[in-house]
Amino acid sequence: MPISVAIVGSGPAGFYTAEALVKTLDGDVAVDILERLPTPFGLIRAGVAPDHQTTKKVARSFEKTAHRPEVRYFGNVEVGRDVALAELQRTHDAVVLAVGAPFDRPLGIPGEDKVGVIGSAAFVGWYNAHPDFADLDPDLNTETVCVIGNGNVAIDVARVLVKTAAEMADSDIPEYAQRAIARAPIKDVYLFGRRGPIEAKFTNVELREMGRLDECAPVVDAAQLPDAVGEMSERDHRLKEKNLATLREFATQDAGERRKRVHFRFFVSPVEILGGQRVEGLRLEKTRLEGGRAVGVGETFEVACGLVIPAVGYRSVAVEGAPFDEANAIVRSEEGRVAPGLYAVGWIRRGPTGVIATNRPDGVAVAQCIRDDFGAGAKPGRVALERLLEERGVQVVGYADWKRIEQAEEAGAAAPAPRRKLFRIADMLNVARTGEARRSAD
Repeated sequence: MPISVAIVGSGPAGFYTAEALVKTLDGDVAVDILERLPTPFGLIRAGVAPDHQTTKKVARSFEKTAHRPEVRYFGNVEVGRDVALAELQRTHDAVVLAVGAPFDRPLGIPGEDKVGVIGSAAFVGWYNAHPDFADLDPDLNTETVCVIGNGNVAIDVARVLVKTAAEMADSDIPEYAQRAIARAPIKDVYLFGRRGPIEAKFTNVELREMGRLDECAPVVDAAQLPDAVGEMSERDHRLKEKNLATLREFATQDAGERRKRVHFRFFVSPVEILGGQRVEGLRLEKTRLEGGRAVGVGETFEVACGLVIPAVGYRSVAVEGAPFDEANAIVRSEEGRVAPGLYAVGWIRRGPTGVIATNRPDGVAVAQCIRDDFGAGAKPGRVALERLLEERGVQVVGYADWKRIEQAEEAGAAAPAPRRKLFRIADMLNVARTGEARRSAD
């Protein structure tokens, strides 16, 4: 009897695990992937910037896994709403948590509750047509935006805010977001980092892109750039040297006639968000590095702005029935083993670090654990799950249903855009059920 495995979450960690299970168990497995949204692929669909379509192509390999006979996709099924974790543990031999880290990590400074402070998870979800954030309606009526963070998410946010509509034409940004950005009077976007350019987490591809925008120029203070990278591994040294070279190039660039600026400011830490009910500015303290940590030097300054977007990391939340480490916002596990028959992979296991492919080793490791822990399957798995969901009247979106949604999105796009995303769950379910692409107004 095949080992039955339920994977909760259909992002990269979930699909890498499904792929590893099929290979490790040589097909002697039945994998059910549960996803609370009708649409699969997690951050591939809703986290990768809409103008980075090449990065999204990794979903093609996930699609091969989804079409495997051992694998079944259960979209629009939320654990905790439609089925409890304890029930999955009764129906399946093994359950793997791959729910990611969908929420913003707080800044922890005064004023972050003001109107006009929007975490990057929410903001990225908004311009990626995620159903949870499609109604965010951020007020972009400001000339200055402050983005807090020195990673790829921060630089994605800045880039999307300053690109022209023509530059975004071949993206899948939703029309409501493109309209709002096009109308916005934004002239200056600040990227603030607590540490220096060597410690910044930008990849060089993302960084270089900021120097090739039609209407926006990068601004870098050459005085903040070190003469050398310093001692580190050969690989890290090479990557950091590339970033440093790009920043040096930016520092010498003439902005010319470009009407927008992205300012890279290092060695500064936010201490307070200013204003009444709404954001009016940001107070920051200059920092220096001590033992690799940013330490304030007591000198502060202020930047007037109308929007603050913290991009300082994501966090997971507890899954009912699984032990949770509140301090680190992860499920407690030993190399992926949470409890007998319960496992964790990806960000819920190790925190929100790495790139998409960083999740692959987690899937491989847990697949090996499941192989070692189970000689053969003993529980009904998929048959019991399907019966349970049918009894509860859950409209399950299978993978063929998702393909109908995808086809409707592609058919609704105007070239060169690859798709016009549906962002209302009701519209997605209608397409899945009838094949008709009725959509709510955006």
